[in-house]
Amino acid sequence: MPATKTVQLLAPAKLNLFLHIVGQRQDGYHLLQSVFQFIDWCDLITLQLSADHQVHLTTSWPGVDSRHNLVVRAAELMKTFSGAQAGVTITLEKNIPVGAGLGGGSSDAAAVLLGLNYLWKLNLDLPTLMQLGLQLGADVPFFLFGKNAFVEGIGEQLQEIDLKPTRYLVIFPGKSIATATIFQAPELTRNHAPITINDYLVSPALKNKWVNDCQAVAVQICPAVQQALDWIEQMLPFSKPSMSGSGSSVFVALTDALAESRAADLCTQLPPGWVGRVVQGLNQNSAYNAISSK
Repeated sequence: MPATKTVQLLAPAKLNLFLHIVGQRQDGYHLLQSVFQFIDWCDLITLQLSADHQVHLTTSWPGVDSRHNLVVRAAELMKTFSGAQAGVTITLEKNIPVGAGLGGGSSDAAAVLLGLNYLWKLNLDLPTLMQLGLQLGADVPFFLFGKNAFVEGIGEQLQEIDLKPTRYLVIFPGKSIATATIFQAPELTRNHAPITINDYLVSPALKNKWVNDCQAVAVQICPAVQQALDWIEQMLPFSKPSMSGSGSSVFVALTDALAESRAADLCTQLPPGWVGRVVQGLNQNSAYNAISSK
């Protein structure tokens, strides 16, 4: 049987169904609690064996610095750690907005680690991949973990959580926010009382209880976030939208067929420069589909 030379992976976005900042470490990293939900808004990554043993990146995404791009860093890290002599050409088709709090870059990096582990026949186990992923970013271990999760620590402490199938309206208001800008803000709440996974499971629908502590800072830094929140509330009254991650995307769960139909219609009426989608919550990282079926 011929060796596999190419693999394609769908790298999904995620939503933070809430985000509490419960402390800060001495090294500056923030301690958080959150529930991460996979959604079917995906980048497409193609990995093809390269004969010259180098890492190459091809993408139509404008302004990419291939030397510092996270997918290139992931591949170089994999080569260094494993001692692999093989090369790869990475083709990255970006669909997930950048700087939107949807985890697109982290998901792409995780997909590269997963795909190269398969393509280069490295057979690294999941804990090892997650340790490598943490070197690339705090969200990368979640995408390697591959299941919806109750997340703690700086993002590396993960407990699988069973979430009801849900569709969401997600809107990116055309403006990106740098994560560091949010977490360096002196007014950011850093002392939210810790909870347990059971606290969330008992009452996941209490919208006033499960908040995003980054949102109050984000709306000051990026007024487009507040505009998107207000727009959804105007179009879908009483829906209580929230921001995902450190922004700038906002989202709302669609609780019935009428809301879903209305949301799909709203995606055709967005203000100029905004991007919106009705998405389906996933129960696992779709990147695993490409390698588990081989």
